[in-house]
Amino acid sequence: MKKRETAEKIAIYRKLFTGLLHVYGTYDPGTGHTRQVKAPFTDRVVYDHLKGYRPYGVYLLVEDRTRAIAVDFDSENRLTVVNFVNKANDYGISAYIERSKSKGYHVWIFFEEQGVSAAKARLVAHHLLKEIEEPRTEVFPKQDETNKKNPYGSFINAPLFGPLVLQGKTVFLDPQDFIPYPDQWTLLESVNKPSETTLNDIIEINSLSFSSPSENPKHDTENGNSRFILPICARRILQDGVSRFQRDSCFRLAVHLKRTGFPSDITAAALKAWALKNKPANGNGVIQDSEIIEAITRVYNKSYTGFGCNTEAIAPLCEPSCPIKQWREKNAVPSKIMEENKAEVR
Repeated sequence: MKKRETAEKIAIYRKLFTGLLHVYGTYDPGTGHTRQVKAPFTDRVVYDHLKGYRPYGVYLLVEDRTRAIAVDFDSENRLTVVNFVNKANDYGISAYIERSKSKGYHVWIFFEEQGVSAAKARLVAHHLLKEIEEPRTEVFPKQDETNKKNPYGSFINAPLFGPLVLQGKTVFLDPQDFIPYPDQWTLLESVNKPSETTLNDIIEINSLSFSSPSENPKHDTENGNSRFILPICARRILQDGVSRFQRDSCFRLAVHLKRTGFPSDITAAALKAWALKNKPANGNGVIQDSEIIEAITRVYNKSYTGFGCNTEAIAPLCEPSCPIKQWREKNAVPSKIMEENKAEVR
């Protein structure tokens, strides 16, 4: 590499794969034994990594902030990896696939250079994994913040380690065919970096909860209760009943009530009471208890998350003030999600 090219590559690299600056990880390529290096993270560390002299592992977590997260898919199942990337894209987040040094893939999501809340980034990543039914997949950083007991967190091996690049490993892959991008540096220089606002939006529209209720501003703690606020459309359907689309409405209500943390038996009782408020048009009968139970069973056995905003049952009840509607308009949610929302109740 020419000096100018080397300096440029190191600069690009450090913008993406920098965490703690006073310590980094490494491993023995021969034995695989890992260790921590308590020394400054410098340009020389990056240079040695890219040239293949010594691998570099990044401690992504800096107090409670991170510039990136990496999801470690420890299998050769490409479909799972693509599903995660597509799900992230659905929420307006770009995700990048790296072939790991041994088995499986890492999927990286990069954030603005000042970093984002690691807790929020991890919460969103775990939500995406839950949506694709891979909830046990490991996410780096593994912690929400460092502390006296764990001042470093865990490091993850960084991409583009010299000799492995020649083997097609530790390189970024095109998700269409899993072939390495011909110019890794152009890719890395042009990655999209969502802000913390994007994470906030995703957390809000999905009513995601942190480990501590006080950390989530969407909790309603009135009268000592800890529950999530139902969207306007769901509250109106529960309060007034419906005259059309009973089954679609039942399905959506079950999804929302599950989000709040209600067990299935409480949801069943609520929806049976709701059914008594319905006034079906054209002489149709009220939805049966057996149909309600069937819908609840489907919802609680799978990871349905769509709000159904564009379905015939929900769209007429939509209000401009709804944060879900505002988020969808702001992020121009692809039509594919709308089709998925419709398909869930078929």
